[in-house]
Amino acid sequence: MSDLSDTPLLDEIDRALVRATQAGLPLTAQPYRALGERIGISADEVMLRLTRMLEAGMIRRIGAVPNHYALGYHANGMSVWDVADEQVDALGRQIGALECVSHCYLRPRRLPQWRYNLFAMLHGHDRAEVQAQVARIVTMLGAACRAHTVLFSTRILKKTGLRI
Repeated sequence: MSDLSDTPLLDEIDRALVRATQAGLPLTAQPYRALGERIGISADEVMLRLTRMLEAGMIRRIGAVPNHYALGYHANGMSVWDVADEQVDALGRQIGALECVSHCYLRPRRLPQWRYNLFAMLHGHDRAEVQAQVARIVTMLGAACRAHTVLFSTRILKKTGLRI
């Protein structure tokens, strides 16, 4: 069990930086400079603090979150796969590396109702494109694929993380 006293705490500048970025980076050519100006530090310090928070696990990532619908990808399907537990890590890495997959992860089975342990979110311009991606993954997995299905999105849910 880890000792929580070893966990680094956010100071007031870190908190201001998290609050300033939790809805996204400023849409400007120099977002770190804009953030620094907003909270009263340099762009270099913004980068140092964000790097420290990433390395400490305080924040998970800094990256773009595309709106798939605005980009023309109107079919979004969570593909679920039943693969052997001893192969799931290697197979997940292969599936996760595909350009049509935005995220891929392991989830526990809920037998007998839910046999699937590997999940991969697929994006296509239409459902036929997503089904073609599924067929490609079936071929890639071969005999390792014991069962699969796709759960298509029917509406967009608002995605937000923790707010401070």
